[in-house]
Amino acid sequence: MVHNLDDNGGLDWRLSLWLQSCFGSHKLAGSHDNYCKYDNQFFQLFSSLLCLAALCSAFLASSVTRRFGHTATMVGAGLFYVIGSVLGAAATDISMVYLSRVFMGCGIGFSNQAIPLYLSEIAPPKKRGTVLLLFSVELACGLFIANLTNYLSNMRHPWGWRIPFGVCVVPAIVLTITGMLLLESPYSLIAKGEHSRARIVLQKLRGRKDVEDELRDLIKRRSMVEQSPTFKNTGQFRSLIARHHRPQLVIGMAMPFFQQMTGFDAILFYGPSIFSAAGFKDNAALYSTLITGTCALLATIAAASIVDRVGRRPILLYCSVVMLIAMVVVAIILGVGLRGAARLPQRLGILDVVVLCTIVLAYKASWGPLAWLVPSEIFPQEIRSVGQSIVVSLNMLMKFVFAQSLLSMLCAMKYGIFLFFGAWLAVMGLFTLFLIPETKGVPIDCMKELWENHWYWKQYMQTTIPPVQKEIPL
Repeated sequence: MVHNLDDNGGLDWRLSLWLQSCFGSHKLAGSHDNYCKYDNQFFQLFSSLLCLAALCSAFLASSVTRRFGHTATMVGAGLFYVIGSVLGAAATDISMVYLSRVFMGCGIGFSNQAIPLYLSEIAPPKKRGTVLLLFSVELACGLFIANLTNYLSNMRHPWGWRIPFGVCVVPAIVLTITGMLLLESPYSLIAKGEHSRARIVLQKLRGRKDVEDELRDLIKRRSMVEQSPTFKNTGQFRSLIARHHRPQLVIGMAMPFFQQMTGFDAILFYGPSIFSAAGFKDNAALYSTLITGTCALLATIAAASIVDRVGRRPILLYCSVVMLIAMVVVAIILGVGLRGAARLPQRLGILDVVVLCTIVLAYKASWGPLAWLVPSEIFPQEIRSVGQSIVVSLNMLMKFVFAQSLLSMLCAMKYGIFLFFGAWLAVMGLFTLFLIPETKGVPIDCMKELWENHWYWKQYMQTTIPPVQKEIPL
């Protein structure tokens, strides 16, 4: 719940308007035009602070993870969330609210850097997709609870705006305590030379005593990494841009970029208006929260249950097509229904609700969670930490850009913005079809074979890590 930066546009929008009314400052009302009524600079700054803090903190989180491990980074994330929640709930002026957003953003940077990597390292290869998508299920649950809390708090004027900040303390404390109790991943322990502890952790994770083969493979891989000339001479950041890591870098940067180009945030802003047009009237915001939140949760659970059976590529391809069609339908509905009208006719409003739910279902089953899953799988061990930092930072950078420009784009492009996103969905489908290999069931240490056998990426795999000749002691 506490780090629901992903897909929280509606939540930020309503909370920012509320804060404007409470503090009576920075009021920059948008136009009453259907497309421009959300164009508000206060909201853009409110959202952007979160993104900028997350972007910058992700690189710090990478260093913390490499030096102290994933669980230490999770504890740091929890502490950032606690401080941000307390500052927001106790705010006496708008500057304290902004500072609260900065701390919450740092929490997002730390948690999104550490948690996906940790889950991918402890999960068995055949169940890795399901385990990692539990992270997205948690996000969907948190988003639903956060939006519902914000809606109900709106009835407690003038102090109710503090509730959304205050309740975040609970999951923040849970995350902090959990980080203290969790076992570090075996690979992180091996990287620190703690082979005996790594064996014990592996035995607990796999539920058996015989883990010597897996342990030996992990130790051998770590030794290969440390003997790599590229890694020894340049470190992780420069190793990341080496030619033989080009496939992982391109896909790792493309996934968060494409996640934002789905247009999902633009759809979220219209949620309450669409439900109002469908006849929900005064309860439109509540029904929008309940219905879209339920769709998001169900879709994420469904994705988690099938991702290791169906694979990543089919889900991305199918849902890209569904979302492309849905975006075109939304553009047609808004282009025809709002021409010279203040609101959509009820029949079109009902149709738009169905299309909106379709987009939520498709996004939450595909680009929403898989944009985190795929990058966390593909980076080799020697650059996993810094690679994930790049993914998180680019994701936050894109969110920052969208926070600054999306509402203005919506105002300028009107219904054409959905055709714009539809075109990008077509590009995303083609990118998936030709450039993203299937990672289902492939151990992280064996991912190199995917690139060596890929029709395009194999040209970058001529530079390899030299083999280790000596036997590695346990």
